[in-house]
Amino acid sequence: MIAQVISFNCILKNKAGKLISSTFSNDVLTTSSDPNAMLEGLAKGLQNLSKGEKRLISLKAEEAYGLYFPQKIILYPKRKLPQSLRVGETISIAGKSGLIRSYKVLEFHNDMASLDGNHPLAGQDLVFEIEALAVRDATPEEMIESTSSISTQIWH
Repeated sequence: MIAQVISFNCILKNKAGKLISSTFSNDVLTTSSDPNAMLEGLAKGLQNLSKGEKRLISLKAEEAYGLYFPQKIILYPKRKLPQSLRVGETISIAGKSGLIRSYKVLEFHNDMASLDGNHPLAGQDLVFEIEALAVRDATPEEMIESTSSISTQIWH
């Protein structure tokens, strides 16, 4: 398989047809050295795309941003959060290991807050309407540098 670098227009919808996002993405690599990378299904669907080609790529939740896991909802002390934070907003929190994760504020309780660590699109089957604007073979350097170019450039 030859990895390609693609620039494309994309309309993202859920399975029911509701518009989630539309975007223009530059230089997205169609392969990843990480087999567990998010959007691996999209990378596979983009393979062998030609300039000007339009493609409809449907992904099950498992192939996109993964399933929704209720255990990713945590209780976090309100005193450690900014007072200006509101329900529905997103905050990044460093864990004990130093890894920074994003959480959506679900609810405030007396002295705790419920935070959701799932990706906003987790658990959703997605449909990508792609139009390739430019396509070229990836260079060896791009292949080495990339661990998951597609997942870090689209809807993260």
